[in-house]
Amino acid sequence: MKWKLPKLPWSSIRIVVGIALLIAAGSTYSMWWPPLSAWIDHTLISQRKAPASEESIDSQAGAAASVQAASLALTAQSRLNLGLTDDYLKPIELTTYSRSITMPAVIVPKPGRSQIVVASPLNGVVTHVHAVTGEAVMPGELLFEIRLTYEDLVETQTLYLKTLSELEVENREIVRLEQATQSGAISGKSLLDRRYAKDKLEAHLRSLREALRLHGLSDRQVDAIGLDGKLLRDLKVVAPDIDRHDESEELRLSQNPYRPVSLTSSGLAVSPELENHKPLVIEELQIHKGQAVMAGEKLCSLSDYAELFIEGKAFEQDVPAIAKAAQQGWPVDAVFPGDSGATRVTGLELAFVGNSIDPDSRTLSFFVELPNQVMRDEKNSEGQRYLSWQYRVGQRLELQVPVEQWESQIVVPVDAVVKEGADWYVFQQNGANFTRVPVHVKHRDQSSAVIANDGSIFPGDVIALKSAHQMQMAIKNKSGGGADPHAGHNH
Repeated sequence: MKWKLPKLPWSSIRIVVGIALLIAAGSTYSMWWPPLSAWIDHTLISQRKAPASEESIDSQAGAAASVQAASLALTAQSRLNLGLTDDYLKPIELTTYSRSITMPAVIVPKPGRSQIVVASPLNGVVTHVHAVTGEAVMPGELLFEIRLTYEDLVETQTLYLKTLSELEVENREIVRLEQATQSGAISGKSLLDRRYAKDKLEAHLRSLREALRLHGLSDRQVDAIGLDGKLLRDLKVVAPDIDRHDESEELRLSQNPYRPVSLTSSGLAVSPELENHKPLVIEELQIHKGQAVMAGEKLCSLSDYAELFIEGKAFEQDVPAIAKAAQQGWPVDAVFPGDSGATRVTGLELAFVGNSIDPDSRTLSFFVELPNQVMRDEKNSEGQRYLSWQYRVGQRLELQVPVEQWESQIVVPVDAVVKEGADWYVFQQNGANFTRVPVHVKHRDQSSAVIANDGSIFPGDVIALKSAHQMQMAIKNKSGGGADPHAGHNH
């Protein structure tokens, strides 16, 4: 008899086989698990990313160091040593840049304003000199006293007094004859003759008054001769007023009010309105006490340097550019050389351009307004006042005349940018740190640099406006590289 195994479903067979495998694996664990674990570990290690090489580690460290070296921390003392005061740490603003050409120039007097000649109006002898060379005076202050010896003036005054006396006699005689004619004692013909004589004297008197006025006397002075019955014999020469030409310009004769130059002298004060006028400096004092002077002879010259001209010399090929600047009304900059660096005066007005070219130098003269100011104003123990002006006649300089203007540009001083290789840099402030920022310099001249507004820096950012070269050297020293002392400089 044959036994037949019962047929089991396929799912049950899988369960039985799985249980058998688990029992076998558990019983042989010590045989197969160690090699399997080692294979798994080896596979995992081989699949990991290879570690960085020594060269790549050094490269990453160098990049981090470069980023750190591009930022420079400055103490308050360091900023002062570099000259980075508040005036040189300002937000960037968009402004107009004027591309200009440089021309030689010299300071010259302003014709008709800077020089005044004081001359003697009449003949006489100098009795006193109140002024000294180099002294500063105000309009109306006494300069010289002269005893008149002008024969024509003396004779005219004498004849004027004589005619006044004769006219007075005629007036009294006419009054007497009028009474006698009314009583019938004398005929009316005598009275009529006296009246004709009076008319002649009055006409002669008017001509004498005009003659005295031509000599420089005013109506007040002529009337004073008649009232006092005295000749005017002393002439007081005072400093003239450049801007006023009225009755105050009368000759200072005899007891006329005046103010002496020196405070230690005695005299009367002039109108207070002259106190605010510009001072005049005495130059070329050519007379002395006891000297005889003629009418029209030069006594001294006065200088008023409150307003001067800068005379620029344009070469023939630059004439169209000068004419364009004058037509557009563009301001001109003046650059004064100095031991501590050039000084720039901006916004000067171009007054006029000459109409002829010098045949020898082939240059065209043009003139720029230069306002001046007093740098020293002191008085000595004798009360004499001395001035020193900021700008002096004959001083040489350079003029920068604009030939083209660019609107809405980032313009910084040339000392605010530094060049290294093909790159230009500025230093942006962030608290006590100054970060080196690469920029594109579109244009650069002797004083300014135009930076492209391309997003490297923005209006409102605060950058160092000077000492960029020194800061670049400090960064190079900090990073360990040798500093090139000529970096950012062209010689």
